[in-house]
Amino acid sequence: MKVTVWNEFRHEQHNEKVKEIYPDGIHGTIQQFLQDAGIEVKTATLDEPEHGLTEEVLENTDVLVWWGHLAHDEVSDEVVHKVKKRVHDGMGLVALHSAHYSKIFRELMGTDCGLKWREADDKELLWVVEPNHPIAEGISEVIELENEEMYGERFEIPQPEELIFISWFSGGEVFRSGCTYKRGKGRIFYFRPGHETFPTYHHKEIQKVIINGVKWAATSEAKAQELV
Repeated sequence: MKVTVWNEFRHEQHNEKVKEIYPDGIHGTIQQFLQDAGIEVKTATLDEPEHGLTEEVLENTDVLVWWGHLAHDEVSDEVVHKVKKRVHDGMGLVALHSAHYSKIFRELMGTDCGLKWREADDKELLWVVEPNHPIAEGISEVIELENEEMYGERFEIPQPEELIFISWFSGGEVFRSGCTYKRGKGRIFYFRPGHETFPTYHHKEIQKVIINGVKWAATSEAKAQELV
């Protein structure tokens, strides 16, 4: 399995708090725990030529992990088209946190993917509602995050094909935080937690969910049918 972790890498360069939490970038932290799980991982960032997502990189990527926030509009339409084609051809996509507003996620969903949000020190309870799904394997019934940004319904996405996690926040809001889709031969997993000013990606169970999500997304629908 070959994974590419894509990150804007903007917050870490300009925000000291984010830099302190993620000194090697959010992509570097995700790369490290995926590698610790025995997965081959490369990274790509926005300011590289072709955003680091050349034809060669994409052809050698089984799963693309995407984190974006500040600069969704700076991603070229040409790169979005290439990524979309690869998903339809069988590459998996794991979209994290604010990647719900990325060009590629909105293109694949066919909606604007809007939501309610509040940037505060909210407590989040991330409930597993599909415990037998491979993405939830080894995960507690509920993951507790002491500090996170609130995302709330209505989340303008198509009806998830599988809903694995639902979040509750200390303000009373709820959110569909773990959703899967299939597009062509490719699998997509959206996972909500991961605001840049909180150490969410250092949380062991969050890491485990992402590892599981990458493994699930690596199996194209064509391969899944062969295994039945």
